[in-house]
Amino acid sequence: MSTTSSRQSRRRVPAAQRRDALIAAAIEEFALGGLHGTPVERIASRVGVAQPYVFSLFSTKRDLFIAAVEQGFQLVMDLFAERAAEFTRIGGGSREELMRSLGERYIETLATSRPKLMFQLQAYAACDDETIRAHVRAMYERLAAQIGELTGSSADEVSEFLSHGMWLSVQAAIGNPDLEAACQWIRGRQAGDVQAG
Repeated sequence: MSTTSSRQSRRRVPAAQRRDALIAAAIEEFALGGLHGTPVERIASRVGVAQPYVFSLFSTKRDLFIAAVEQGFQLVMDLFAERAAEFTRIGGGSREELMRSLGERYIETLATSRPKLMFQLQAYAACDDETIRAHVRAMYERLAAQIGELTGSSADEVSEFLSHGMWLSVQAAIGNPDLEAACQWIRGRQAGDVQAG
């Protein structure tokens, strides 16, 4: 009887909820194995569904990967939107201070969520696939546009901010234990205190 009850409750999970769970699991698994090295069965198993069910929601593994890419970028955009709202709520400040606050929020994420970091790098690595490349580029452009809108920064300032973010991502990926020091180096460059090269 408990087995029947368990099966019924499993059937009651809405497809949208299962889809979200599969995307979350995909981020975790693709972070480890990348697009080509991750079997869909492993993602399905993490969520507790059969592999054919995954393909009832995503036509191909590439479609699941793209959904994960879009979710990964959206997570960063949500973090930035929340930090900008908080910055305004506590009294705000200059554009540069807001940019610094967004950067600090990103560093916090790098330090506490390695799978999301590694998946981000896997997304760039998969850009040899033209379809994936188009989606990654579109999401990157959306992120850049959002940063510009939130901060009122110029395209050049946003580009510099994203360049620093990529540098920090690499530092986190290779295990630099002191991202805060890396952030101080960036602050120095932004303030003109550190001479280039």
